[in-house]
Amino acid sequence: MVLPPGTLLQLMYLQERIRLIVPGRFIEIGPGSGEITKLLLDHGWSGYAYDLEEKTVAALKERFANEVAIRSLTPIHDSFHSATLPNSEKVDLIISSMVMEHLEDGEQITFMQRASERLKLGGMLIGLVPASPADWGIEDDIAGHYRRYTKESITSLMASTGWKVQHMAALTFPVSNLLLPISNFLVNRSERSKLTLSPLERTKQSGQRQVKFKTYFPAMLGLLLNKITLFPLHLLQKMFTKSDHALVLYFEAYLSPGANKK
Repeated sequence: MVLPPGTLLQLMYLQERIRLIVPGRFIEIGPGSGEITKLLLDHGWSGYAYDLEEKTVAALKERFANEVAIRSLTPIHDSFHSATLPNSEKVDLIISSMVMEHLEDGEQITFMQRASERLKLGGMLIGLVPASPADWGIEDDIAGHYRRYTKESITSLMASTGWKVQHMAALTFPVSNLLLPISNFLVNRSERSKLTLSPLERTKQSGQRQVKFKTYFPAMLGLLLNKITLFPLHLLQKMFTKSDHALVLYFEAYLSPGANKK
């Protein structure tokens, strides 16, 4: 599958950060097609992937059949908020990509509390969220988003729930910004009918979207859209990690000393 340039740039940055961490056990929330799942598995991690959509979990089991067989990966069709891990296991890393924006304000708090319960002492939370509220558009509506984030709103949310942000970076600027008008056009043309669905249904379907030239590209374009050809753009995005106009925020957070943990 040929991934969009914005997704590739996010994965390239995430890969650099993951390489700095000793592999252990993880929980991934909202794995989508499994690109981050693959990155973690390839770097020696093992763990769980939660998703609300049954089709997404089935696709993960098919894609990672070998890893599922040897229990390196356990896909779970359930809500991270309510599911119980085997033996109440705690993990070294909790990671979510484009998940938190689907949660109402109260659910965000529950999400952070749940993460604190499931993380080992010294473990890390990694999040990727949509940024720049000024760029709210049709994609936010059809995907069931409640918000876009700023660096300040992420920092405030973490502080209010006993977490401390240790690293934050704005990603995909300026590439995604330049492509945004085309993206909005394609999404509006292909997915506008989803506006009639409930926010929950839009959230469930957001991990399995199929919009040509938006969420996937023809195989022949793999010669142009890959981590090698996009490396100069990766270097460019790293020059703008402080930008307030980037469409994606990446953050790493730890529990503050003295925060309540079970």
